[in-house]
Amino acid sequence: MKIRIGHLSTLYHTSILMMARPEILAGFPAEIEWKLFGTGPGIVESFTAGELDIAYIGLPPAVAGIACGVPLKCIAGGHVEGTVIAGRADFTGFPETGDLGGILAQASAIGVPGKGSIHDIILQDALRKYGISVKVKNFGWADKVLEEFVIGGIDIVAGTPALAQAVIHYAGGKILYPPHLIWPENPSYGIVAGEKFLRENRELLQDFLIRHERASALLREDREEAAGDIARFLKVVDEAFARDVLACSPRYCAALSPGYISCTLRLARRQMELGYIEAPPSEDEIFDPSLIREVHPSPAHYYT
Repeated sequence: MKIRIGHLSTLYHTSILMMARPEILAGFPAEIEWKLFGTGPGIVESFTAGELDIAYIGLPPAVAGIACGVPLKCIAGGHVEGTVIAGRADFTGFPETGDLGGILAQASAIGVPGKGSIHDIILQDALRKYGISVKVKNFGWADKVLEEFVIGGIDIVAGTPALAQAVIHYAGGKILYPPHLIWPENPSYGIVAGEKFLRENRELLQDFLIRHERASALLREDREEAAGDIARFLKVVDEAFARDVLACSPRYCAALSPGYISCTLRLARRQMELGYIEAPPSEDEIFDPSLIREVHPSPAHYYT
């Protein structure tokens, strides 16, 4: 049997660690076909076309798909607080100021991954909240955001800890507003499954979630070694960079915590208010927590 898994290049997702450490998947009773995407909305399009079985994705794009009738369920968490604001080193940022509106108002243009991504939703929410009028440029791949920052086409970026660290390491920038202050407990990624695949392959998915939780624990508890494995696998970043990314927002767990779920629902309402969806799906329409509650019956580890 083959299972088609959509994933992003985000190095703290357990998909990357599973590929870097094949022993995590040893004995898994299916062949995995990994499919790389630039943003979450692209993953939803692939589900619509019937090209994926499960995927790693920020929850707002999944919610947008569900709101449009794409038969998906979020079956596990993965990480929270994965949006960081970074920018020019001469800009004022946290902790000098806690005024996010003032920080964003310094920009002539802000770069962010694809329209409808969790980073885009969080950025647009902040711009509306503080009444900031600034040009926003969306990019299909995070490396394109970095390239635009390097050439001066944007001076602030909103994206993953990996993008923020790239701005620091390769472009001389700095973090302007840390992830724990932006929508606390926001669902930066989770595992979603097609509803038909979920109905027909519950034991297989439970097995996968056991391995997903095992890899999440490694990111929490064995960060130094995990960073080395990830860097050696990717071959485009060094161990220090991977370590800094893992430490930037160390909120890793497979559980669907109450905070994870409630923040998803608040974000869904905000997606409607911002005009991204017509109406927010209900909790039961978004989540099926039955498998992860069997795999991870203890309290979530996001903040331990």
